[in-house]
Amino acid sequence: MTANRTAIVTGGAQGIGRALVRRLSEAGWQVAALDIDAAALAELDGWPGVRPIRCDLGSEPAIRAAVAAAGFDRLDLLVNNGGPADPVSGPLEEMTLDAWNGWIGPHLTGAFLMVRDCLPALRAGQGAVVNIASTRAFMSEPDTYGYAAAKGGLVALTHALAVGLGPAVRANAVAPGWIETTAWQKGDPSPADLSEQDHAQHPAGRVGRPDDIVDAVLYLADAGFVTGQVIVVDGGMTRKMIHA
Repeated sequence: MTANRTAIVTGGAQGIGRALVRRLSEAGWQVAALDIDAAALAELDGWPGVRPIRCDLGSEPAIRAAVAAAGFDRLDLLVNNGGPADPVSGPLEEMTLDAWNGWIGPHLTGAFLMVRDCLPALRAGQGAVVNIASTRAFMSEPDTYGYAAAKGGLVALTHALAVGLGPAVRANAVAPGWIETTAWQKGDPSPADLSEQDHAQHPAGRVGRPDDIVDAVLYLADAGFVTGQVIVVDGGMTRKMIHA
């Protein structure tokens, strides 16, 4: 990576997004960190090169205003990471349309709107889009309908963007598995209480860390011959056969 590059990261104030914003800041990038949580954004004040911007990814006007506030004429990297992290909706028969849209709107529609509104800057910078999907795009637990659909939609949107916007703009996705983000939340969180079993169920021998996802994003930011792809970063869990 070289200095003086530009990035917009949604969901940039906590979790994986916060870890990515920190890494980019330390490498000399100019970064707009978009998030709906004002208190978490306030903790980014003073980070070199970082512009904390409040944004509701479920609102088209808010996205347009946030992209304008970022002020980038050229953009090297757009990371669509924002949206509710809790995947559980409850039973399908009790799920409302508003609840469904609470996942689809920020995760999927928000990503579409971000790319659309950043497109002139992305083209000017020959930039890259990285969508943060999930292994839940390919496998599920019960009662995770909206989250799984949103992340599956992000995977499909990724290859559509790659074909439709190339060669000027590349688009890829990262699909995280179990990533422990407690240390990257706002405030002063207690360390996560992970058991030996938590770690052992991963073929890689441990639960994932935000920096594992950051490494994949930064690879895709510069991988000039990679587009339309999904990199699964899950410690091997989606390849592990389970017998009851």
